[in-house]
Amino acid sequence: MTIFGALLVCFGIFAIGDFLGIATKAKVSSVFVALIIFLVGFMSGIIPKDIIAISGLDVVSTWAAGFLVFHMGTMINIKQLIQEWRTVLLTVLSMVVAGVALLVLIPVIGSNNVIASIPIINGGLIATKMMSDAAMAVDAPTVAAFAAILYAVQKFVGTPIASFFGLKEARLIIERYRAGKPTSPLVKEGKAVEKETTVPFYEKYDKYFTDFVCLGLSALFVFIANISAKGLLQVGINIHYTILCLLFGAVIGYTGLVPPKILEKGKTSGFLSIVVFASIIPSLASISFSDFAELGLNLLLVFVVTIAALLLVFYVLPTGKIVGSKNIAVGIAVGQLLGFPSTYLIANEIAKAVSDDKDEQAAVLEVIAPTYVIAGFASVTTFSVVIAGILAPLIK
Repeated sequence: MTIFGALLVCFGIFAIGDFLGIATKAKVSSVFVALIIFLVGFMSGIIPKDIIAISGLDVVSTWAAGFLVFHMGTMINIKQLIQEWRTVLLTVLSMVVAGVALLVLIPVIGSNNVIASIPIINGGLIATKMMSDAAMAVDAPTVAAFAAILYAVQKFVGTPIASFFGLKEARLIIERYRAGKPTSPLVKEGKAVEKETTVPFYEKYDKYFTDFVCLGLSALFVFIANISAKGLLQVGINIHYTILCLLFGAVIGYTGLVPPKILEKGKTSGFLSIVVFASIIPSLASISFSDFAELGLNLLLVFVVTIAALLLVFYVLPTGKIVGSKNIAVGIAVGQLLGFPSTYLIANEIAKAVSDDKDEQAAVLEVIAPTYVIAGFASVTTFSVVIAGILAPLIK
């Protein structure tokens, strides 16, 4: 197979996944579809096991993750995170609960599978790539494959739970709205956002932020992050360079020196996302039919333990008082399984499901959307990358 044939197969499979995801309004995960097609293709021999290497995407993926994490950093709205501090606090707490709960599975599914699971349950694609790469580096392909499948399936688990509890809260919001009472179960401090009095640097000089300039700036900070990580290692501080990419992106983005979503401005975020996704595909090539029973059982145990722990802490116990509602608390807690923009889409679906009135929908969104969106964004985009950077070296 030629490089162009390999690229056609890879991009064609990703396209099929996206098409079905859009056609089913995200009821079918595009990631899940793509991984299943690759898995079946590898096991049947229809798709070469080294197709990612043939396509050259493996080479690009070695540097794409840093660029994508820096891009994610520029998306972080520090002011909004501060204003929604209760949501951020509960998000972090839910990630800790999930991680600690999974430790009980070490004697059952092994320490490597548990270590790989924690950042993925907490996060998304970047965390999955980091754990998959760490597993492949120590010749543990089944752990890498487990990581990839866990990532593909978790949205199926998180979506119905976030929707169920979101709908419960939305009905209460509608009742309060119709009764003329405050719709929020908790008055959020500092909700009003002050208007910016100064024009950010990137807006003043927008015409200079061309595709190449955005890529060049991203390359600069990824380079600095990589050099800094190596320098810190020399003095005994082991920090994954992607954590520094995230930090630099957040700081530089907050100052307004570069545009938020810098790679979207540079028209490369979609391509680099595909490349990073492609980097977890080779782990599937090692799976045989005999591995299915073990993988399936491990997946079931991880999700049962995670959901049970989250429901216990955030619905049964009074932890939901942090955000004023145990329904919203559970929605925030499972946001780590979904990430942004999935949490945003679910919030909109909830509003439309409980009322046809635009004002009532707006009242629901005013309460649910900020918490769901920030929970998904903070866990997947921010904290899971840090956790993956800490846990990846522990896979042996």
